[in-house]
Amino acid sequence: MMRKKSVSASKASLVLFLCQMISALEVPLDSKLLEELSQPPTITQQSPKDYIVDPRENIVIQCEAKGKPPPSFSWTRNGTHFDIDKDAQVTMKPNSGTLVINIMNGGKAEAYEGVYQCTARNERGAAISNNIVIRPSRSPLWTKEKLEPNQVREGDSLVLHCRPPVGLPPPIIFWMDNAFQRLPQSERVSQGLNGDLYFSNVQPEDTREDYICYARFNHTQTIQQKQPISVKVFSTKPVTERQPVLLTPTGSTSTKVELRGNVLLLECIAAGLPTPVIRWIKEGGELPANRTFFENFKKTLKIIDVSEADSGNYKCIARNILGSAHHVISVTVKAAPYWITAPRNLVLSPGEDGTLICRANGNPKPNISWLANGVPIAIAPEDPSRKVDGDTIIFSHVQERSSAVYQCNASNEYGYLLANAFVNVLAEPPRILTSANKLYQVISDSPALLDCAYFGSPKPEIEWFKGVKGSILRGNEYIFHDNGTLEIPVAQKDSTGTYTCVARNELGKIQNEVQLEVKDPTMIIKQPEYKVVQRYGHVSFECIIKHDSTLLPTVIWLKDNDELPDDERFLVGKDNLTIMNVTDRDDGTYTCIVNTTLDSVSASAVLTVVAAPPTPAIIYARPNPPFDLELTGQLERSVELSWIPGDENNSPITNFVIEYEDGLHEPGVWHYQTEVPGTQTTVQLKLSPYVNYSFRVIAVNEIGRSQPSEPSEQYLTKSANPDENPSNVQGIGSEPDNLVITWESLKGFQSNGPGLQYKVSWRQKDVDDEWTSVIVANVSKYIVSGTPTFVPYEIKVQALNDLGYAPEPSEVIGHSGEDLPMVAPGNVQVHVVNSTLAKVHWDPVPLKTVRGHLQGYKVYYWKVQSLSRRSRRHVEKKILTFRGNKTFGMLPGLEPYSSYKLNVRVVNGKGEGPASPDKVFKTPEGVPSSPSFLKITNPTLDSLTLEWGSPTHPNGVLTSYILKFQPINNTHELGPLVEIRIPANESSLILKNLNYSTRYKFYFNAQTSVGSGSQITEEAVTIMDEAGILRPAVGAGKVQPLYPRIRNVTTAAAETYANISWEYEGPDHANFYVEYGVAGSKEDWKKEIVNGSRSFFVLKGLTPGTAYKVRVGAEGLSGFRSSEDVFETGPAMASRQVDIATQGWFIGLMCAVALLILILLIVCFIRRNKGGKYPVKEKEDAHADPEIQPMKEDDGTFGEYSDAEDHKPLKKGSRTPSDRTVKKEDSDDSLVDYGEGVNGQFNEDGSFIGQYSGKKEKEPAEGNESSEAPSPVNAMNSFV
Repeated sequence: MMRKKSVSASKASLVLFLCQMISALEVPLDSKLLEELSQPPTITQQSPKDYIVDPRENIVIQCEAKGKPPPSFSWTRNGTHFDIDKDAQVTMKPNSGTLVINIMNGGKAEAYEGVYQCTARNERGAAISNNIVIRPSRSPLWTKEKLEPNQVREGDSLVLHCRPPVGLPPPIIFWMDNAFQRLPQSERVSQGLNGDLYFSNVQPEDTREDYICYARFNHTQTIQQKQPISVKVFSTKPVTERQPVLLTPTGSTSTKVELRGNVLLLECIAAGLPTPVIRWIKEGGELPANRTFFENFKKTLKIIDVSEADSGNYKCIARNILGSAHHVISVTVKAAPYWITAPRNLVLSPGEDGTLICRANGNPKPNISWLANGVPIAIAPEDPSRKVDGDTIIFSHVQERSSAVYQCNASNEYGYLLANAFVNVLAEPPRILTSANKLYQVISDSPALLDCAYFGSPKPEIEWFKGVKGSILRGNEYIFHDNGTLEIPVAQKDSTGTYTCVARNELGKIQNEVQLEVKDPTMIIKQPEYKVVQRYGHVSFECIIKHDSTLLPTVIWLKDNDELPDDERFLVGKDNLTIMNVTDRDDGTYTCIVNTTLDSVSASAVLTVVAAPPTPAIIYARPNPPFDLELTGQLERSVELSWIPGDENNSPITNFVIEYEDGLHEPGVWHYQTEVPGTQTTVQLKLSPYVNYSFRVIAVNEIGRSQPSEPSEQYLTKSANPDENPSNVQGIGSEPDNLVITWESLKGFQSNGPGLQYKVSWRQKDVDDEWTSVIVANVSKYIVSGTPTFVPYEIKVQALNDLGYAPEPSEVIGHSGEDLPMVAPGNVQVHVVNSTLAKVHWDPVPLKTVRGHLQGYKVYYWKVQSLSRRSRRHVEKKILTFRGNKTFGMLPGLEPYSSYKLNVRVVNGKGEGPASPDKVFKTPEGVPSSPSFLKITNPTLDSLTLEWGSPTHPNGVLTSYILKFQPINNTHELGPLVEIRIPANESSLILKNLNYSTRYKFYFNAQTSVGSGSQITEEAVTIMDEAGILRPAVGAGKVQPLYPRIRNVTTAAAETYANISWEYEGPDHANFYVEYGVAGSKEDWKKEIVNGSRSFFVLKGLTPGTAYKVRVGAEGLSGFRSSEDVFETGPAMASRQVDIATQGWFIGLMCAVALLILILLIVCFIRRNKGGKYPVKEKEDAHADPEIQPMKEDDGTFGEYSDAEDHKPLKKGSRTPSDRTVKKEDSDDSLVDYGEGVNGQFNEDGSFIGQYSGKKEKEPAEGNESSEAPSPVNAMNSFV
């Protein structure tokens, strides 16, 4: 290495440094050895530098270390000694330095805030941890503030400020409504990085009173809610379009500082109409490829893993059709310290030299300082063997007392790095770690590797001897590896024996013996032969073997590379296979495989099954073998072979196969050479150098192949340089510090001459190094030790023999050994797509930390618990692998409404790296499964009892059950469908007022807040009476409904009140009630009782401009209610409209109408007293007593009538006109039948103030309903 005597001081120090690094000892990972060697302390685990703790739980500050003897631990707090014995709340774990501060039994987390540092010490030195800053997390409440409603003109911009409380760590901000649904965001409406909600322009649909900002404090798992913010958008026509103006950031320029390796987030949000589009550019350069992402509808520019090269001016441009606006953000990238070369542990022998190097970079450049055993090196005890030179400590002629732990601290204003590295000076006599008298067994002509693992300080020298008094082994027939292993490339029978390994250094000497046995190879000396057998005959294949007497062989027979059929016709003997009663299915290839513990051989033969020939028949057979082989025209690379064909045996010869034997390299083994047509009896053969050729010829016809001919005379070709180099050259490390170069050796005849060897050359790629070469014997592997972990190498392998080299080989690229990845993926984020699918993102790890071929990432995820049942179960982790450098993946098949955890790991060829911190996410509710069962029991004449079980998988919180049913007539036609909503806590229902002896079909499902689940269906029949005759329907002259129901709920809303009307079908004398509430709210329904049997009601005291939900129910009818209706009260007006009821002309008109009605009533009264008859009266005369005639003669329905002046409600609330047609069961008091329906106006007391007209025409029901002419009496009733 020292090529010149005179070198400069700097070069001399560099050479010295390289020498020390090479001479430093490596301690084998032998557990017994590691237990015996003294070692300074090493910190193996510690808490993070910035440690935020949950103030409700015990504080655990980790500090684990190893060393020999085991280290003791001590702590400092805020720079002074922390005496844990004086604090009853603080304990230290046994055999550990980890502190446990008991908060759950009365301790206060705030009292233990501070900077902690752990020291692990033994007789060889002291290691220290990072400064661990302990801070309890905080999740303060929102400050109370009075929020004024925001009144905004349509098209204007708006910013809703969140201003969350300052927490530790900062909270995650999101906006939701009072139904806990996330507010939709778009290019027009989006949340800024500061949590505010920005509207580029407002639209009428933005009007709502429940803009709520939430702050989620993940550390304490709490969510704080800001008071709802009200936004009211008022319209102006036309809406004025506006060119873009930046809402954030303000001004034309701004600055931002970001740290190297972090994520840079730049934001621009603009106002304008139409909504502006944001575009980003970097002035004087391009946005970095593969690291640039756009978020929040391109309003946020995200650059990951930023470096100093990303500094510069970034411009955002907001543009719409009216113009543009821009803002320039000047970005400066600083850097906390990061390692270039971290100090590494140094194991030295007494008197040796070494160096510790600590190199770091940053912006600004970090300051490097050294400590010895936790004390600044300037005030540490002096060590004459130690010299500090900036970032390097140089050790010269160390002694055992020089052992210590050194700390390197690299710091700047943005952070610091602290690394411990020990110098361990050991004086140890040699030790051999390989077991004594270990037995190695190999097959003759194969390599033998004899181990001699060792350790000592100074590093021992290794020598090998054969036999008890043998001489030291040397020469090219042996390979001596750096780890002490002796390799015999081609072991022969005479290699058998005892080998002694001797390790010696200045402190002593030790030896170990191992045994080598070389076995004879296993051979098949009688191989199975090709057979043609007639159907239903029998056949036998031979397989006679020769093997080493000390090895126990096993013989296996295969048919077509698979196991033999399980058939008693197949008989396996010691040396043969016999098949009895052969069938066509037995046709195929049969293989004999012989295995021992050291080797395996095989041979195959084909069985052809033919039909039995008719009698008499021509006998077809394979041809006889050729004969009289002759070689002529012998040249260095060619020869001519001729022969005489044998008898064809009634089947023409189709071709001849020529085979050769290499008597010099592979005697007894025949190889395929070529084949020629059956009409040809001579062939010119190409030859290779240094081969002792013999040839034989095989004839082939349709029946099969002949036996081989007798071999020709032998012909030895001359030697020459190799024509080719080994193939399939590869370089793949088996350990992190080696490079294993392998190749496929040349066949014997490819060597072209004696003395075949290989020249193996390698050099590190992209480094200006010379080729390193070594010549090895005829082997197929060479191991380069002491390589850096996973670096590329250029490799070439060249063949040579006694006559010279093969042509220059081509280069291949290999890599030294891989090691496990160093770091876990960071910034793991989970986006829940829906209740069963989530998308996970992560930042890719730096390629330099992968330390191998990046194969992909593995995501481990598992269900923690179901949020509906709150019950934990056995954790079954699932693994998804994403190949390549992907940074996201989808997690399918999740269970709704559940809590999950996941972590991500990077994978290389060596294995998996460390896991990222567990990430918790929750799936939202989904729709439930169908109820577990639906039973219908206790059928009576008019009722059925329904019982059901809750869904097996609720997938959320059940809100209700939905029951639908409809009658089925004898022709299987379905009647009208009825729907009932049942509370979620019910499990049974008695359904009353059904028709007798009627089949009903039921549809039943459960609901969560997401929607309805799949339904379960059942059918049931109500029973008949004892006589088997259906009871007549109640009521006369009208069709009875199949079930009670309330339908056609309509609303007419004003500013603070609304009139509700409905239609009812069911039993008489029902007591109604009205339930209402704010639409979308989770609050309980408010209930108002309706006096009497009226079919309308006025809701008062409503809030203007608010959407309400309403439904109508009947008391005592098993929860029968109408479906929900939604209406919205009118907006509050600045000045109330003129009340028409106070206008003089209206009062006069109403008085005239009332007078007209009074006159009409008087006339009617006079006419009646004079005996005038109305149609009802005439029918009374025709039927003397309607009470004793209960049924009509024509259709058997009950007859009903009423005197025109009585105005008494009939059964089911209907009136019967004088023509005896049945009117639809509407209440005459329903205001929807008058005026303009829901568009009419009402006074605050609910009275109708619009003009009225006759009732709207209505569809006849059941075929016996009719419309009714306008009645002044009915008109008057509407004012009651």
